[in-house]
Amino acid sequence: MVVGRGSRVVSHIRLVEVGPRDGLQSISGFVPTDVKVAYIDALSRTGLSDIEVSSFVSPKWVPQLADAEEVFRCIERRRGVRYHALVPNLEGLERAVAARVDVVAVFTAASETFSRKNTNASIADTLERFAPVISASPVPVRGYVSTAFVCPFEGPVAPKMVRQVAIALTALGCQEISLGDTIGKATPDQVRRLLEIVLPDVPADRIALHCHDTFGQAVANVQAAAELGVRVFDGSAGGIGGCPYAPGAPGNVSTEALVRAFPGLTGVDPEALAAAGRMITTAIQESGTSL
Repeated sequence: MVVGRGSRVVSHIRLVEVGPRDGLQSISGFVPTDVKVAYIDALSRTGLSDIEVSSFVSPKWVPQLADAEEVFRCIERRRGVRYHALVPNLEGLERAVAARVDVVAVFTAASETFSRKNTNASIADTLERFAPVISASPVPVRGYVSTAFVCPFEGPVAPKMVRQVAIALTALGCQEISLGDTIGKATPDQVRRLLEIVLPDVPADRIALHCHDTFGQAVANVQAAAELGVRVFDGSAGGIGGCPYAPGAPGNVSTEALVRAFPGLTGVDPEALAAAGRMITTAIQESGTSL
């Protein structure tokens, strides 16, 4: 057990591995299907309980993940591991269900400008679009909230906006809400302030934190959230995935860093995880594809 700065005792941490989806969709070129499958199979052997495999969006918008069905067909599914996928609409949900996805995710934002630029829709429109997806899903639904701290267009985001979106997603039926530090500008104090506003309405056991490490604050932010009772954190093995609004800077916090931050509390084998991270970063480098 680990005792945080506050009074809460941290006894277990669940990690959601997002490298195969959020990481690889940020790669400049197409990573071959067999490489993706090998990466996911390696992750499945680490002790991770949740792996986000791909996204069932239109290949027109995310060509890096055009092989979602094939990847799901080829991976080795291990008992105790839930395989996730992102879906944008009912068509995406149908594809995900046919591929035997265990958890689906929908995505919106806490900033109107980011929402319109990222989805070509307002926040209200995205919630309306996701309502039938969530109600029709035969598997649990996760909701992503981008720009929960800072928007690249609007600057700092008011915590009350994040609270409203998190409440709306919960009311629609999302079982877990992942709050995203999209450009990595959050600080531990900002994380605490946000959670103090959100947690009275959306309990800690339904909240996850999705950090980018653009400015080296990700691990400290995760630890601040753990002090307030959050136990689920997103990470990307190998640290793959860039931040489109900070070229050349790191993107997703590495899952390896999260395991080091909570020694013995994640159930993940650090050596097996490091090997999976090395495998995918080496494959990307050898292909000449850039992160």
